[in-house]
Amino acid sequence: MTPEGQFDFEESKKVLLEIASVVAPLVDYEIILDTRNAQTVMSVADVWNLATELTNFRKAFFQKKTAVLCPLEEFDNAGFFALCAQNRGFQVRAFTSFEDAIEWLIANGTDT
Repeated sequence: MTPEGQFDFEESKKVLLEIASVVAPLVDYEIILDTRNAQTVMSVADVWNLATELTNFRKAFFQKKTAVLCPLEEFDNAGFFALCAQNRGFQVRAFTSFEDAIEWLIANGTDT
């Protein structure tokens, strides 16, 4: 986000790139995006564009599960992000509970 609290698409893309860079040498991993402390407002278009950006980092995100952990009041946006990503073949789910997110990440299978 910007210092004014607005969604910063370019900075968000950099975060996805950082994650992709960190996991590149790894074989066995899952990803959790903890957005519970994020103080930003995203439009539906922002959420859709960010989910679309995952395709640029397909190698890091495609074969692995990604849990998006969010506060309850942001669950609709996180759920929409997950849906957009799922429509592109990614295994992404939104959660408000850390425990539920971890359970899903460590479970066998590809249940989205």
